Amino acid sequence: MDTQQVSAPPRAPSSGVVHINIRLTDGYTIISNRLAQHRGLSLLAIGLGTYIQSLPDGWRVGIKALAAVFPESEARIAAALRELERHGFLRRIRERVRGGRVTTRTESYNHPEASARRATEAAGPVRVPAPVAEPAPVRVPALDPEAAAVPTVPAPVPQPVPVPAPAQVPVAETVPGPAGRTATPVPEPARRLVPLPTAPKPPPPPLPRPSAPGAALSGEAARLLAGLRVSAPQFVLSEADVERLAPAVAAWLERGMRPDAVRAALTDDPPVPLRHPAKLLRHRLIALLPPPLPAPAPVVPLQTCDDCDRAFRSAVPGWCGECAEVRFGGGRTERLGLSA
Repeated sequence: MDTQQVSAPPRAPSSGVVHINIRLTDGYTIISNRLAQHRGLSLLAIGLGTYIQSLPDGWRVGIKALAAVFPESEARIAAALRELERHGFLRRIRERVRGGRVTTRTESYNHPEASARRATEAAGPVRVPAPVAEPAPVRVPALDPEAAAVPTVPAPVPQPVPVPAPAQVPVAETVPGPAGRTATPVPEPARRLVPLPTAPKPPPPPLPRPSAPGAALSGEAARLLAGLRVSAPQFVLSEADVERLAPAVAAWLERGMRPDAVRAALTDDPPVPLRHPAKLLRHRLIALLPPPLPAPAPVVPLQTCDDCDRAFRSAVPGWCGECAEVRFGGGRTERLGLSA
């Protein structure tokens, strides 16, 4: 029987997917196969759950915030969030904060079963107090023999003394060791705190403005914004929105952008449905601002030689290189800045 060559490289499969992986050092997120290969979730829910797990703590993941980023509608995003919540990958908690407002805190789980098991172990067993047996009634002997039957007086029932609940101790997971050795306890990792919804947020970035504003530039920017509804009917702006966004459009025009290119960049592929066109235009005017045009290289003008009438480039009139060399020698040409 032939011996298999263990040094031969593995052969790629003839069909199916082939992974071409590159080792990542930054910009990556570890996603569990419980989410990526879940058979009970739709592809939209799996993609949305992957996006939520890649976000940092404190990021807004409401329906309107997600609809402003992705092209799916709010109804489809809400259905995907309900799928994730039904399978335990998401939990939305409504809380009342100062001022009587109600906010929603979202918790994302990469391992729903382990999280539920850890919460049950941390809570500990429920202690039920043992029932106290009621003593039998005590009969008091009658002093008068002619008295009728004396009613019985029940003895006082002792009240149960409240026992303080034991302090909850975090349960540490244990890693099984080799045979004959004690398992090593692994401490529970510190839980990251989610910032409160009332935490101060950084101010939004300002709108760009032209370096040399002018009436002609501002008028062209205002006409471009007011005419967006002709080519894109969903971009209907109020007069106040046009006045507020016109300086930013003027900055785009000042940087060499043609009006049709500005119109295409602002209205291309909008979310459906578009709730706030002015907010979308503000975001795109800031995020997609093109760089300024590079400064043109200085052009040295043409001069006519005073002796031979030949054209040459120089900042000052005079003689060409050959005529200056005849008149003043080789060093004089360099001092005058002349070139043939």
